[in-house]
Amino acid sequence: MAWLVTGGAGYIGSHVVHEFLRAGLTPIVLDDFSTGRREFVPSDVTVIEASILDRDAVRRALEEYECTGVVSLAGYKYAGESVKYPLHTYEQNVTGIVALLGAMQDAGVHNYVFSSSASVYGTPKEVPVTEETPYSPESPYGETKVIGELLARDMAKIDPQWRYTNLRYFNVVGAGDFGAYDASPYSLFSITFNRLLAGKNPTIFGGDYPTPDGTCIRDYIHVSDLAYSHVAAAKAMDAGVDLLDAYNLGSGDGSSVADIMREMKEHTGIDFEPEIVGRRPGDPAAVVADGTLAARDLEWEMRHSMADMVRSAWDAKRAAESL
Repeated sequence: MAWLVTGGAGYIGSHVVHEFLRAGLTPIVLDDFSTGRREFVPSDVTVIEASILDRDAVRRALEEYECTGVVSLAGYKYAGESVKYPLHTYEQNVTGIVALLGAMQDAGVHNYVFSSSASVYGTPKEVPVTEETPYSPESPYGETKVIGELLARDMAKIDPQWRYTNLRYFNVVGAGDFGAYDASPYSLFSITFNRLLAGKNPTIFGGDYPTPDGTCIRDYIHVSDLAYSHVAAAKAMDAGVDLLDAYNLGSGDGSSVADIMREMKEHTGIDFEPEIVGRRPGDPAAVVADGTLAARDLEWEMRHSMADMVRSAWDAKRAAESL
């Protein structure tokens, strides 16, 4: 069975593609290569260079390769930058999804896994967040993810065969064994690694939060674990299983920034002491998600420790730097 993976040449998308192959399913990659990289995709996987904004191109791909479903990963993923570029964010993440869903409707494809985001929750009042936590996005990016979820839900009202789920998660880190790495300049891991490679000390914003070590606690998950549950959702749909509207893919307890820095110090081999500076406005003390329902329905599990996440991310970063 073939599934179309939009954004399949990206950091997360390429890991999903590899998990499809491990599961014995056929991934078809559709990517416009605005951020994706061809070298992240196995040479024997079909790659279509097109944007999800091109409804006809998506429809042709779905029909030509007889796809039974779509994993939707394409989009503009930078929450902070989305404040500067709201129109671009909405074009990619809303107009693009409308075109994608229209192409699925045209091709008669009814299975849909939407890679959403825990940014739909904003700064939650209670931790850990559950799937029942209300929407409260705080950026154009988060807003577009809410709209994307609602669009998936609305399709069920007009298509009796429609099966879908929205997968929500916070910080994705680590790397598989095939060379794909996170090239984002905005994540904690990328910022810290770049400073270390430049011979600079990393920075921690705030050391006086009401947490065990005074630093913020955040939810970090390994990209391969995330990819595994995307494929588990696709397999369930192919088997005719109805999934919940949404699932959190979260650790349940999170990791503090100080803990992460200690792991980085150990696994990079670089002796450093992070500089603790003032808090950033709006940073909550702790934000983590409860992954209980995903564990029940999507084989969700934290198979990788924080040490695994740091070690694999650092190895992938160093390998990329040496090219």
